[in-house]
Amino acid sequence: MSKLSFVWLEITGKCQLKCAHCYADSGPTGTRGTMTAADWRRVIDQAAGIGVGVVQFNGGEPTLHPDLPALVKHALDHGLKVEIFSNLVQVTPALWDLFSLPGVSLATSYYSDDPGQHAAITGRRGSHARTRANLAEVVRRGIPVRVGVVDLGDGQRWEQAVAEIKALGVTEVGADDMRGVGRGGRGAQPSLDQLCGNCAKEVLAIGPDGTARPCVFARWPEMAVGNVRESSLVDIMAGSAVAEVRRQIAANVRARPRRAHGHRRSAEPQRRRDRKVSR
Repeated sequence: MSKLSFVWLEITGKCQLKCAHCYADSGPTGTRGTMTAADWRRVIDQAAGIGVGVVQFNGGEPTLHPDLPALVKHALDHGLKVEIFSNLVQVTPALWDLFSLPGVSLATSYYSDDPGQHAAITGRRGSHARTRANLAEVVRRGIPVRVGVVDLGDGQRWEQAVAEIKALGVTEVGADDMRGVGRGGRGAQPSLDQLCGNCAKEVLAIGPDGTARPCVFARWPEMAVGNVRESSLVDIMAGSAVAEVRRQIAANVRARPRRAHGHRRSAEPQRRRDRKVSR
């Protein structure tokens, strides 16, 4: 079986925002899919049993799922580290308590230092002020956090956004180009060129319907490698579908021009790619 160390748990497709580039195509009309809380607990149990170190709860907006607190605590009780990828638009007192638990860290996306430009991307007025204020509170509380800035092009003030985030006291900041997946594809057919090449290498993404994929960006049907409602993580990672997808991705990476092997544009001097992506 291929080693598995990190798992994305996409527990909902519902989100307060409707970002123009969202790879998951999530928004206010999204749903929690067919995975139940019991299904997610079973996946967490299996992940802990095979040595996974970190799970990320994402979406959509994971804080909109009523079972998020119980699922996070279930993962922590099994010795897993937890990252919650939230837009930080609305944080209740109960969520602050959840975010502050030992073993929990946060991640969020940011787009511009200009409130109007930020709102044009997220599809919600006032989203810049809300996320910025809550991000400042995250720093004040000492909660571990990382921020990803996505550059959609067209004169977006992404570099100024990076500077604004760092001024708030965030130390882990990265930047990435928009991926041609979901709404980011703008109607184009997604392809392997949108993947960094590390997909299915110790990582797996589980969607709201239980579909397992090598990466959260690998969302087209041909990239599905199983379903956790039908098979265990062990069986999925040991299956031929994972091996075949990994082979296809590796072949695509080898065929790319050298400069195209990665998409990340790091905000730090050394360019790198993080498995825990920005939306």
